Amino acid sequence: MELDLKNLKTKDFYYDLPQELIAQTPIEPRDSSRLLTLNKETGEIAHSHFHDITDWLHPGDCLVLNDSRVLPARIYGIKEDTGARVEFLLLTNQGSDTWEVLCKPGKKAKVGTHFTFGDGLLTAEVTAVQDDGNRIVRFAYDGNFFAILDQIGQMPLPPYIKKKLENQERYQTVYSKEVGSAAAPTAGLHFTKELLQKVKDMGVKVEFVTLHVGLGTFRPVSADRVVDHKMHSEHYLLPQETADVINETRESGGRVIAVGTTSCRTLESVAAKEDCIKESEGWTDIFIYPGFQFKVLDGLITNFHLPESTLIMLVSALAGYDHIMNAYRVAVQEKYRFFSFGDAMFIY
Repeated sequence: MELDLKNLKTKDFYYDLPQELIAQTPIEPRDSSRLLTLNKETGEIAHSHFHDITDWLHPGDCLVLNDSRVLPARIYGIKEDTGARVEFLLLTNQGSDTWEVLCKPGKKAKVGTHFTFGDGLLTAEVTAVQDDGNRIVRFAYDGNFFAILDQIGQMPLPPYIKKKLENQERYQTVYSKEVGSAAAPTAGLHFTKELLQKVKDMGVKVEFVTLHVGLGTFRPVSADRVVDHKMHSEHYLLPQETADVINETRESGGRVIAVGTTSCRTLESVAAKEDCIKESEGWTDIFIYPGFQFKVLDGLITNFHLPESTLIMLVSALAGYDHIMNAYRVAVQEKYRFFSFGDAMFIY
């Protein structure tokens, strides 16, 4: 199909997905998920399992992973004066124990209202109400805030996952380190520590960036025209060591392969902002869709994304619209598992 890049429609990225293909639970072991490989030049597709990813990597390549760790960001508490139940979802850390939160029911959270969580382990006061209805809240507590969240919080699983997660650690990558995401960078969920070591042993460099995933990643595209969609903003960090290895890899002819769309967005954001890859930290709202010129990326390990989402637009920009839509048709026919706990795709 010939795409009009100036007039891309959100509906161009629709595909029909049977509900039963949306993975509700993670597969065990992590690397036993299926792997669809897609050649971005030819559109050629092959099928294997994720532990075979080493067959598709070359010595001298560089894998870039997002080491962000998911906050158990959903907390339940009570309004201090009435005892009414309330649910907070922590979105963005604004510093000084102040957070932007999504509050249900919102009408209970007027400015000046006080709430208590975990039998008093955590208290909160609403300090502002934003235009979008989100609240700015200041927390008070004794001890370590993140340790208290680990104790009383729940993982904010995506809305399409209806089953309770038995082991919260399965919604974390095995290399997660920097706490701050409202959702997991799910492409990395397929790696085990053993598989990562095997990748390193074959001469592939493994480096890290941090991008804290916001819940905006699940926000549907409501605009009819793709260009009218406004991306949410997310905080990223690209360390100097990672920048050095990426630059060495490119100079020596190796491939730079992002693990996940978040790693991809970090690398391409830095390249756009700095006009090179170097140490960088900031906020990005980069929106990658067909017509985008990649400056860094050669390949991408990713999951299968929602119809009409910004993420399927991103992979279409890298691999070509027709190749991606065909790969998704094949994945549905072959009954791959979709979304956060689903199977993987390697675009090379």
